[in-house]
Amino acid sequence: MSEEEELVSAEANALERAAEAALRPKNLDEFVGQERVREQLGLVLSAAKGRGSPPDHVLLSGPPGLGKTTLSMIIASELGMPLRITSGPAIQHAGDLAAVLSSLTEGEVLFLDEIHRMARPAEEMLYMAMEDFRVDVVVGKGPGATAIPLEIPIFTLVGATTRAGLLPGPLRDRFGFTGHMDFYSAAELMLVLERSSRLLGVPLTAEGATEIARRSRGTPRIANRLLRRVRDYSQVKADGVVSLEVARAALAVYEVDELGLDRLDRGVLDALCRRFGGGPVGLSTLAVAVGEERETVEEVAEPFLVRAGLLARTPRGRVATRAGWAHLGLQAPAGLPAPALELFSSDDLEPRRLGDPSA
Repeated sequence: MSEEEELVSAEANALERAAEAALRPKNLDEFVGQERVREQLGLVLSAAKGRGSPPDHVLLSGPPGLGKTTLSMIIASELGMPLRITSGPAIQHAGDLAAVLSSLTEGEVLFLDEIHRMARPAEEMLYMAMEDFRVDVVVGKGPGATAIPLEIPIFTLVGATTRAGLLPGPLRDRFGFTGHMDFYSAAELMLVLERSSRLLGVPLTAEGATEIARRSRGTPRIANRLLRRVRDYSQVKADGVVSLEVARAALAVYEVDELGLDRLDRGVLDALCRRFGGGPVGLSTLAVAVGEERETVEEVAEPFLVRAGLLARTPRGRVATRAGWAHLGLQAPAGLPAPALELFSSDDLEPRRLGDPSA
């Protein structure tokens, strides 16, 4: 790629990020959906502002794309405080966390995304920081090591996780408010799309919004992404208006089917049915069959396939349901038994394993 092409690509990426940032609500009144969490969080913030003190630490859990990062920005905005953003994978040592905490200002909001992936030494340091607003920095090694207490400013931690079940109890208990975010209904996604279309200046019909909403997998991030792609198609191939026909044609080009399945989702389901007779098959084998990493199949494709009732996780492996066979237009095997589905955790929407499905 030439230098000029790299510059154009960088500018395009910057514009895309700017467009996505522009769609984020700036306050709780603009935030669509999650009514229970929004109401509870509004009470916490209003009470804190009334007392003139920082609110309790906040933990937001739920699948990706539902607005956890947006809510952290809203919390900082409502409090009139700056926001510091980092993530669990970026904090691999206690010193990394100490550096972040020591640089905070009084009342600042610290957003820690994917908090469950933080290293254990840093996690243990965070316990004291959240309760006592100080950390002990260890200088030296061995018998001569010395712990130096370091006072840090009072701050509000907003933790976000897609796997709340992986958080240790001592860390969960230190959050004064915990909000679990659920998938959006089609009606709520239509409100999101109507707002986004106004901000983007995209003419959107009610039928077009309905079509995009029902293929967005209950996730505002996906809905906004599909809206931008349909906008591109409408701009190039149609008259600029996102109607039902334009939405259907555009989503067909981008390989998003009627249920919201994309290429990877259909690839997993197709391999399970056509190559392995509907299962059961281990996760590693299934990942090799579709040419993807095991983690990609497990964390990206499977959650929606399970939630849509197209795939089931059993102690023996992954199994295609009757609905999965029907979605591909295939005849399910005669006598297909109802799979023994695993129980879901309300914390992270991940099935609790009854055995090792990869064995």
